[in-house]
Amino acid sequence: MPTVLFVRHGRSSANTGGVLAGWTPGVFLDETGEAQASRVGAAIAAAELQVAELVSSPLDRCVQTADLIAGHLGTVTRSVHPGLGECRYGAWTGRRITDLVSDPLWKVVQDRPSEARFPPSDAYEAESLSDVQERALRTVRETDAHVLERHGPDAVWVAVSHGDVIKAVLADAAGAHLDDFQRFVVDPGSVSVVRYTSRKPFLLRLNDIAGDLHAIRPAAGPGVDGDAEVGGGAGRAAAADLPDEDPSVLD
Repeated sequence: MPTVLFVRHGRSSANTGGVLAGWTPGVFLDETGEAQASRVGAAIAAAELQVAELVSSPLDRCVQTADLIAGHLGTVTRSVHPGLGECRYGAWTGRRITDLVSDPLWKVVQDRPSEARFPPSDAYEAESLSDVQERALRTVRETDAHVLERHGPDAVWVAVSHGDVIKAVLADAAGAHLDDFQRFVVDPGSVSVVRYTSRKPFLLRLNDIAGDLHAIRPAAGPGVDGDAEVGGGAGRAAAADLPDEDPSVLD
């Protein structure tokens, strides 16, 4: 099955302002966020990953991130999907994080997120974190099947989304309950990689800040049948593939 690079949007003005942006329109990357997004695109290009499709949340900060990534990739199929959109935080939208920590719901979000449902407001829709995970996973699986049909099992595609959305998807990939999703860290401009197979997902990379992506090429990943190599295998870069002068070969 295809390999998915989950990219969190670069740092935004809301991130630095300590505001929960949610579905607020007009929230864009700051200068650091633009550099983060561009570095992700450069890392993908340097690894010579042939990206079949680039799909993003429809929110401005994700579309902007996808634009900057696409600038390094040449011709690539682009689309937006509301299923990758941010959690709908309802009445929490636009509020300062320092104010939200005193809300009783904050502890539920931290300790029992599967029970967390955000309060509605006249301006913004609200949903539960379980809703977020369900629609994000549905979007990823449908898109993955589409990419498989059009581009084959070795295809790579990129999903640009938001912190809580990606964390919910990664928790599922790791076989963790949604109540454990706060254990995952997904920083702005980070890359996390999942390869879906007929048996199970494999979490290949977590919260990588524009590191070397050569090792996540599909050919080096688990087989399409989802079997993991007993004993752990030789790793992403076997010793024979390293330069002779690399001292780590002898360690």
